Amino acid sequence: MDIAKIVNRARNILLTPQNEWPFIGAEKAGHVQILQSWLLPLSLIPAVASFIGYGFIGHSVGRFQVAASLSLGLRQALLQLAVTIVGAYLTAFIINALAEKYKSEKNLDQAFALIAYSYTPACLSGIFHIIPSLAIIGSLVGLYSLYLLYIGLPSMMKTPPEKNTGYFVVSLLCAIGVFIVLSVVLAAGFMPRMF
Repeated sequence: MDIAKIVNRARNILLTPQNEWPFIGAEKAGHVQILQSWLLPLSLIPAVASFIGYGFIGHSVGRFQVAASLSLGLRQALLQLAVTIVGAYLTAFIINALAEKYKSEKNLDQAFALIAYSYTPACLSGIFHIIPSLAIIGSLVGLYSLYLLYIGLPSMMKTPPEKNTGYFVVSLLCAIGVFIVLSVVLAAGFMPRMF
């Protein structure tokens, strides 16, 4: 996917997701192709922004000032990249495993596409990591990803309308659990003891 197609797809998934999900579902792209052409380029936005923010600007945590350093920036960038990509795969595996319980179509490629394209607002709002104290704004904007996940389930996983809300809630709880556990585990490996 070239830059123009990425920009066009991002605009469509953000502004007209009801119309875009059926097109994405019809593409039947494999998860590796979606990773390479969509998720990896988008996940570089928060990763590079984190590198700049933590590597050159620094931030404060309460009364403590954390000085910028290239090693902290690199660790933060790798953490962002790992949480995004590994989190997408783990969440897709869970959504795929739950599919039959909610009378949906079991298909890992479609589940991964659902997650990868749902991550679009979260990845784009990762630009706020350039100024680490503004990262919370990016997190709030990223909540739009939840809406995209909700309305994408019928197109991507062939979820019947009466099962969509239940499937979404359970998928959301699992995604939150994956994010928390993955963030803690990876942060313990990437981040130095700060205090």
